[in-house]
Amino acid sequence: MHRSIAFIGLGAMGGAMAETLVKKQYKVTGYDLHPEAVARLASHGGTGAASAEEAARGADILVLMVVNAEQAEDALFEKLALEASKPNATVIVCSTCAPDRVEAIARRVEKAGRGFVDAPVSGGVTGAAHGTLTIMAAGKKAVFEGVKPVLAAMGSNLFHLGEQPGQGAAMKVVNQLLCGVHIAAAAEGLAFAERAGIDPKIALEVLSGSAAQSWMLKARGPRMVDYDSIVTSAVDIFVKDLGLVLDSGRAAKMALPLSAAAHQLFLAASGMGHGHEDDSQVIETYRALMKKRD
Repeated sequence: MHRSIAFIGLGAMGGAMAETLVKKQYKVTGYDLHPEAVARLASHGGTGAASAEEAARGADILVLMVVNAEQAEDALFEKLALEASKPNATVIVCSTCAPDRVEAIARRVEKAGRGFVDAPVSGGVTGAAHGTLTIMAAGKKAVFEGVKPVLAAMGSNLFHLGEQPGQGAAMKVVNQLLCGVHIAAAAEGLAFAERAGIDPKIALEVLSGSAAQSWMLKARGPRMVDYDSIVTSAVDIFVKDLGLVLDSGRAAKMALPLSAAAHQLFLAASGMGHGHEDDSQVIETYRALMKKRD
C-alpha cells in the first residue's frame, strides 16, 4: 500500500517530481511559498496545503525540494513540518546543500526519532517529469530500503552511496562542478565561433557531432544560439551551486580552478541582469566582451 507523502518545495523541479509521484498513485500533499505552485499540484491530482506543517501532518514520508539548507531547516524545525509528521516518518532531502549542513540536519531529524535520507537529484525538469532522474542517496541502509520505492518512482538511476548522510550531497557537489564548467565551456566555444564569423547554428551542429560534444552542449547549446526564454535552470542556480562547490573545496583544501573560473562567469552574467534567465545565458558574458572589438 502506498504511503502518504508530504512534498515541500514545488518549483520547476519539485513540482514535476511531486506530479510524477501522483501519476504513480502516491497520495501527495504539497506546500510551496508560491500559492500558484500549490494550485498546480492540486490540478494534477495532488492535495494542496497552506503551510509546511499542514502538508506534513500525519505523513509517512516528507520530501524536501527547496532552494537550500536554510529553507530545509526552516521548513522542518521552525515551520514544524518534522513535528507534524508521523513519529516513524522518514525525511528525504533532495535539495542541493553543503554536505556538512546535510549532516547537521540529519542529526536533528534522527534525534527526533525519524529516519533520514540525503538524496539530491540530477536530470532537470524533463527527468523530473518522466521519473528518470539520477538520485544520489545516502543514509542508513534499512531507512534507504524503506523509501526505495518512492525514490525509484522519481528516478530511474538510483544510487546508494553510503550510510552517512552528506555523502549524497558531496556527490551532487561533484555533479554540479562538472555541469557548471561544461555549460561555461560550451558558452566559451560557441561565443568564440561567433567572434570568428561562423554561423552559430552551423557551429553548434558541427560541435554536437564531433569529439567536442557534451550533454550540456546539446542541452544548452540551442538556447545559447537562439534563446527562447525557456528556463530549465537559472543562471543564479549556478551562482549558488558553484559557490557550494568552492566552499566544499576550501573545506577539503582542494584547489578547483576551473570551478572558480566558471563561477566568475555566472556571477558576471547575474550582475548583467541575467540571473533569472536560463543558465545557458552565461554566454551573454562573452557577448558583452565581444562588443569591445574595434
